[in-house]
Amino acid sequence: MKATKLTIILAAAALFALTSCDKFLDVNPDKRAEVDTKEEMSSLLGSAYTTHVMISMAEMMSDNIDDFGLTSFNNSKRFLEQVYKFEEITESDNESPENCWSDYWRAIAATNVVLEGLAELGTPEARPDLREIYGEAYIARAYNHFILGTMFCMPYDPTHAASDPGLPYLTAVEKGFNIQHDRGSVADLYAAIEKDIERGLPLVGDSRYRVPKYHFNQNAAYAFATRFYLFYGKYDKAIECANHVLGESPATMLKDWAYLGSLPTGTNGPLLHATGYCDSNSPANLLLQACYSTHGYVWANYSSYNRFSHGSYVSSTEDMEATYPWGKSTFRDGVKTYSGSMDKIIFWRVPRIFQYTDPVAGTGYVRTICLSLSTDETLLNRAEANILLGNYQDACDDLNLWLHNITTSTYTLTPANIKAFYNGVAYHGWNKATVKKHLHPGFDIGEEGGDKETMLQCLLNCKRLELIGFGHRWQDLRRYGITVHRRQINITEAGYVPVAVTDSLEARDPRFALQIPYKVIQGGFTPNPR
Repeated sequence: MKATKLTIILAAAALFALTSCDKFLDVNPDKRAEVDTKEEMSSLLGSAYTTHVMISMAEMMSDNIDDFGLTSFNNSKRFLEQVYKFEEITESDNESPENCWSDYWRAIAATNVVLEGLAELGTPEARPDLREIYGEAYIARAYNHFILGTMFCMPYDPTHAASDPGLPYLTAVEKGFNIQHDRGSVADLYAAIEKDIERGLPLVGDSRYRVPKYHFNQNAAYAFATRFYLFYGKYDKAIECANHVLGESPATMLKDWAYLGSLPTGTNGPLLHATGYCDSNSPANLLLQACYSTHGYVWANYSSYNRFSHGSYVSSTEDMEATYPWGKSTFRDGVKTYSGSMDKIIFWRVPRIFQYTDPVAGTGYVRTICLSLSTDETLLNRAEANILLGNYQDACDDLNLWLHNITTSTYTLTPANIKAFYNGVAYHGWNKATVKKHLHPGFDIGEEGGDKETMLQCLLNCKRLELIGFGHRWQDLRRYGITVHRRQINITEAGYVPVAVTDSLEARDPRFALQIPYKVIQGGFTPNPR
């Protein structure tokens, strides 16, 4: 390797690599001492994973959250208020657009350093021992660009993708400062992501990792590809990738909800259940990320941030406690209800973990573990792809597998009973909420009340239940053009009910894309339309 190249790589290592140890909170628990140049490249890939993620912002912007500020519940912070209200975000926070933006581009830069270093060592064809490192780097680079695109760009829509602003796709180490890049289009961005996925999937493997769930192991890579191809409208490819993950016996790959439901529910119950949900030994958990986040306060038994919350009204009418074709759900790991100092209905899925930097002073960082990819999501993504292809019975097979695993229901979903149920439900109104919302995607879903539309209504409800708390609902709202209301909740004789709407996002509202951070715009980057 050339000395100049080695200097660049070592400098990048100093900049990007994080101190490693075997603690639960480590970003990359299996990073070890560097042995040789190949090992150095592998070690540097630990920096391809972010420690600032956008789950809190995405969840706060979704229709899972209401504003309880008219009641006595006013604990919050200005950052969360700006996010919830779709305002220009000026507040600094670990989970702010500015910090997340910087961290994802830092991670992308790390993958480019690795890929340039690998190129000096040899091609994956000439050096089979480098194949898995190449594969992980390509997939990580694609994933980080994809996540940025799902937050700072409009969703992929075949009608508008060529004109909607995208993001630069960086494939080389930057050698200067304030380098200007053309944003290109969403279509350009997705094409570049696909190229890296196609490069990476044949190369990615599992032999290098001591703790594979913190890396793009093979199943994680194919699960990401499933989600990407679903969002890209390439449904056959989404199903193909999902089949790779789920195999011949998908039931054995899903989360063990019965076990989670058996865990103690006392004082330590929330943390036990949440860490059990994110257990790296679970075959259902494919990619985990440790991150700086207060999200574990919002989705646990704390009143610290009680103003913007998932409360009893949305729970009883739209998701956890609502009525579906199978009736009301009895979840194996049940619904948790908190009242008094808050109105909060949650699952225990988001751990709140405090990492002490000074145990004596009691100071440190609030962290959480984010389950970024799972087999349960992959199963539902396969069901969605089958619905969009018109394979309704195949979709029902997956929906029934999901239903009978997460709940105690023995009901069997069919295309006919799904259609009958949703055609008997009124469409959602802000103060007359239901489980059926008008869908306005940029792709064909047939007529309202038809087979495809009603199947999608059911699928979107299932995904909302499965993924609540981790920001995924925001992506479904964007992709399907579902109206998002900002509702004010107040206490009345009838309980907590919405009394006013302060704002709404309709399909194609430009605020479905976060604004580019102010400092980046000041540096010459083109802002998103407003």
